[in-house]
Amino acid sequence: MPNTDARRTRRDFLQKTGAALGGLALSGTALPASARGARRRPRAMSSHAKPLGVALVGLGNYATNQLAPALLETEQCRLTGIVTGTPSKIDRWRSEYDIPEKNVYNYETFDQIADNPDIHVVYVVLPNSMHAEYAIRAAEAGKHVITEKPMATSVRDCERMIEACEKAGVKLSVGYRLHFEPHHQEIMRLGREQVYGRVTVIEASFSFTSRNTEAWRFSKEMAGGGALLDVGVYAIQGARYTIGEEPVRVRATGYNTRPDVFTEIYETILWDMEFPGGAVSTHSTSYSANVNRLYMMAPRGWARIEPAFMYNSVAGRTNEGPMDFPEVTQQALQMDDFARCIAADETSRVSGEEGLRDMKVIEAIYRSIDRGGRWVEV
Repeated sequence: MPNTDARRTRRDFLQKTGAALGGLALSGTALPASARGARRRPRAMSSHAKPLGVALVGLGNYATNQLAPALLETEQCRLTGIVTGTPSKIDRWRSEYDIPEKNVYNYETFDQIADNPDIHVVYVVLPNSMHAEYAIRAAEAGKHVITEKPMATSVRDCERMIEACEKAGVKLSVGYRLHFEPHHQEIMRLGREQVYGRVTVIEASFSFTSRNTEAWRFSKEMAGGGALLDVGVYAIQGARYTIGEEPVRVRATGYNTRPDVFTEIYETILWDMEFPGGAVSTHSTSYSANVNRLYMMAPRGWARIEPAFMYNSVAGRTNEGPMDFPEVTQQALQMDDFARCIAADETSRVSGEEGLRDMKVIEAIYRSIDRGGRWVEV
């Protein structure tokens, strides 16, 4: 597979988003509102405390269109700060979400967040290769951490993030929103409780057609590996949480039908996984297809979610009929649960360890590709 210099390096990203403007005064004219020093260990929230303050690090599409609106629906947390390298975004965010000037940071002033009592949780929504750095810096600032998936781009970085949060006495979570979506909770129940018998086969695939080939996700350095880390991780998750076991070995193949476009990453990856209880799973992920499903088979029945991995419009059925569940705001439930874990001093169901397990599978998939598609141990 060709290995050229990355089009989107970390330095380029920071420069293009204005990270070099560390001393810039972050103030501006307000628009009409459309909605409402030293390292410190955070305090757990009591059941009667005010909602926890969340700062979003990176104001791209997901933060803008999913996380920030979801924080208007949360009960246990609220948006109190932003970190951005794009000064032109600040006025709108301050006005729309009533964020005071003192709670606005850029990438050079980020560490000053340690001195801000309005911010309890830092949510890292940056390109994949930057997750580890900002999660660790947030932990060192005494803030609880949520990082978007994938947790990082290597097993070692995941381990470093977990170690940093443990050392700082803060909690770490990964943005696996589907653990809080009712269709996925039902397929977990059906699989783990063996309602139709022990699961024998899983088919889970997630692909979409990406036309913006200049996006950071096409850079191996920034994304860490293309569609597998971007959306294929949902398929890995789906198999793992449906069966309730960890895969023991994998085999995989990578394909590029357009090598002139996919110069650093695989266009498509196909892989299989084997589980200790005897179940097998088969998967695909691609930037040149449109597939979105999770299917489970057992001796006495089956379950299917399709579309499976969307923010909304999730639909499912079993051999007994349609799954009849309401649509929910997955991100709001995810963040409220993390706030509850902080208050109760509990480990999140989507903890750093959960993200680490996925990264171990991802690394095994790439090892298999490098070895010509042979089975490799996870």
